[in-house]
Amino acid sequence: RIAAGGRVVDPRMRGGERSAPSPLTGRETEVLRLAAAGAHSREIAADLFLSVGTVRNRLSSAVGKLHARTLVDAVRIAQGQGWV
Repeated sequence: RIAAGGRVVDPRMRGGERSAPSPLTGRETEVLRLAAAGAHSREIAADLFLSVGTVRNRLSSAVGKLHARTLVDAVRIAQGQGWV
């Protein structure tokens, strides 16, 4: 590579791959993170001092913003991007 004019960078010096900015709000991310850890809507609501309806709305919003079909898909997408 060097002879051809290219650069060689030590892998330890490279920055990590950066993902796109998250389309999720802070609260959507927080709720999705807890759901990813296995918490149910009632547990998330109690932990974050929210109503169960609000938790469900936040999860639904996150699924929509990530163009996911299910909550499990949304979690996989968010984890894959490093957002949760």
